[in-house]
Amino acid sequence: MNPESDLFFISPLDAPLQMFFENPAREDYFEIAWLKDEEPIHFIKEDTLRIKGDWMYLIPPNRSPRPRKSDKKGTLLAFHKSVLDYEAKEFMLDVIRLFLGKGAGSFSTILLDEDMAVTLENFLRIIKVEYEQQQQNFLVLKTLLKAFLLKLMQYKTLTITGQGLNEKRVYHFLLLLEHHFREEKSVTFYSDKLNITPKRLNQILKEKTRKTITQLLQERIVVEAKQELVISAKTIQEIGYSLGFEDRSYFSRFFKKMTGQTPEQFQKQAKERIFPV
Repeated sequence: MNPESDLFFISPLDAPLQMFFENPAREDYFEIAWLKDEEPIHFIKEDTLRIKGDWMYLIPPNRSPRPRKSDKKGTLLAFHKSVLDYEAKEFMLDVIRLFLGKGAGSFSTILLDEDMAVTLENFLRIIKVEYEQQQQNFLVLKTLLKAFLLKLMQYKTLTITGQGLNEKRVYHFLLLLEHHFREEKSVTFYSDKLNITPKRLNQILKEKTRKTITQLLQERIVVEAKQELVISAKTIQEIGYSLGFEDRSYFSRFFKKMTGQTPEQFQKQAKERIFPV
């Protein structure tokens, strides 16, 4: 398994492939952790919901922390964000909506009823068969995955047309951020694209994500910087420049402020963990 090049990844939750789980490129994947007949792993206030069942955790790209291991029964289905390239914008927004969930929403959680669990298991079984073929057909896998996601969206009854205006603005902002975070650091760039004031956009983001435009932008830059520091052949100065920092020292100060480590310290530590001597 090579997470930098493979677009799909399927593994048992209790026997994960550590090369995928520990690689910084994992941040570029959508992940569905499907717990089978297990209690939820997140805190639920309503005791009546803390029951064994088929729980799904949907984690979007560029969200941390991510689970490193699990003793739960189930399956991890991951796909690279580039799988959604060339899809209709409406479908991409629906996928983002599905994975982000509500509220602060670092991830979405779904409890499947018995009928839907059986239906999605049938989809997953076909996906696994194609995935395990020596000559994987990307178009077939992509089509099967899309059907799986559409059925999951239908079950959750979350479509982009049914959402409030502010929720739509959040998802449009996240798409803008993904496409422009390298070169656009101005708050007004994003607010202008959404035809609202910077103050109003910040209010909406604080309400829905508990973070400001600046915080979300900085977090996205750090995620990209970490990946580049581990998997790229670029120098630290080149990585900083590609992320919009013209001065290496400015990039280093920013990275240390956000992570507590210099780029050199992070790079050395990460490579020793992933590529041990």
